[in-house]
Amino acid sequence: MPADTDAGSDTGSAPPPAPRRVSVPVTTETVTVTGWGRTAPSAARLVRPRSYAEAAAAVRMCGARGGIARGLGRAYGDAAQNAGGAVLDMTGLDRVHTIDAACGTVMCDAGVSLHRLMEVLLPLGWFVPVTPGTRHVTVGGAIGADIHGKNHHGSGSFSRHVLSFDLLTADGGIRTVDRGSPLFDATTGGMGLTGVILSATVRLLPVETSLMSVDTERATDLDDLMARLTATDHRYRYSVAWIDLLARGRSTGRSVLTRGEHAPLDALPARARRQPLAFRPGRLPAAPAFMPDGLLGRTTVGLFNELWYRRAPRARTGELQTIPAFFHPLDGVPHWNRIYGRAGFVQYQFVVGHCREETLRRIVRRISERGCPSFLAVLKRFGTADPGWLSFPMPGWTLALDIPADLPGLGTFLDELDEEVAGADGRVYLAKDARLRPELLDRMYPRLAEFRRLRAELDPRGVFTSDLSRRLGLQCHGRQRPPRHREPARRPTPHTL
Repeated sequence: MPADTDAGSDTGSAPPPAPRRVSVPVTTETVTVTGWGRTAPSAARLVRPRSYAEAAAAVRMCGARGGIARGLGRAYGDAAQNAGGAVLDMTGLDRVHTIDAACGTVMCDAGVSLHRLMEVLLPLGWFVPVTPGTRHVTVGGAIGADIHGKNHHGSGSFSRHVLSFDLLTADGGIRTVDRGSPLFDATTGGMGLTGVILSATVRLLPVETSLMSVDTERATDLDDLMARLTATDHRYRYSVAWIDLLARGRSTGRSVLTRGEHAPLDALPARARRQPLAFRPGRLPAAPAFMPDGLLGRTTVGLFNELWYRRAPRARTGELQTIPAFFHPLDGVPHWNRIYGRAGFVQYQFVVGHCREETLRRIVRRISERGCPSFLAVLKRFGTADPGWLSFPMPGWTLALDIPADLPGLGTFLDELDEEVAGADGRVYLAKDARLRPELLDRMYPRLAEFRRLRAELDPRGVFTSDLSRRLGLQCHGRQRPPRHREPARRPTPHTL
């Protein structure tokens, strides 16, 4: 551990030693930030620590409105915003410290992105154990949101592969937190509200090449899709289905199902075997800063969905694809979130358990009948849940979709879907949420009371707080009441990190 840290141990006994009071300069400025959905901008004091000592100093300087850590800004809602308080930009802590080839682990700062890890690890024959739909997320953000990917049915979420992390707590001290401890389970999925993750040790996945062997097929409707996933998911490490949520009638839920494995060396053509672990993500021009409103309406999205479904092969096996093409196709278009115009968009993701398929069918039918224009809609199966108290995944079915935020009546419609999800003992994903009613949170996350109690003990002054935690009452405990539900603002942001 670097010399500028104060390490403690999360043993559940004595508190860590008092931190050294180091006077360090910290760069700050006031900016307006949003999530990736660009729906609810808020102004905060941005702090850019470049060392663990500066991060500790920034926490002590947070003030009455507290602070929250922020990575690359890919949480869709308001999880990494803090109106009137401090936001700690952790991307300056970006060192890869050690790679243990014998154990297959990496120890790195929390501000290191998954993109950077891929650049460093792939040439050595290693890959990150879990990646979401973008590689532009930090390790700290991956732990705080307990991210999942196309392989949850077999590999679980990101926290399953984290061995330990160093956590800067509200008193300015640093604790080394090992998996299996209450603080580990509260932090993985805890949305940054237990402290600032400074570094982590993560277990890696060995690979022979940087290419994927991909099978693609079409499913005629939702039942056909679920049957295919149920019958064959165990054969693949990765699986995901794009779903046409505008299709109706007998075609409701028609989909393109994509499954993949890391390609072995002997599957590559001779030319590709010369550099089997090359990683060269391509980039297209960025989306313009200003896009016309209404570009992604029912007509345009309906046309896109029709073309996307028809051009997909009925069945194709063994196609070689690059890692960016298979995992992160949208990363090739910088600032793709701008295509939704000034109003932004809402990313809505929920999960319901096995034996709750009728709830999923009903929600898909309602979305289809409502005509919600979503061209980024995916369905996956989740496997065994990990122990994070606020971790999103649970065994069952998860559907994620994007919806233009200015769609008339959207708030009321999603509130109704929330009730369906909660009634089926499901939950929505906090890392993507921008508008959930706080009274539903206890029904969706049964261990919320434990989370609040631990926060009250660890951070009695509420140093770590965010727009999301205020909106949902995540830091409330005892007799405190959560705030009233508010719809997120639908206006452009002058500055987005």
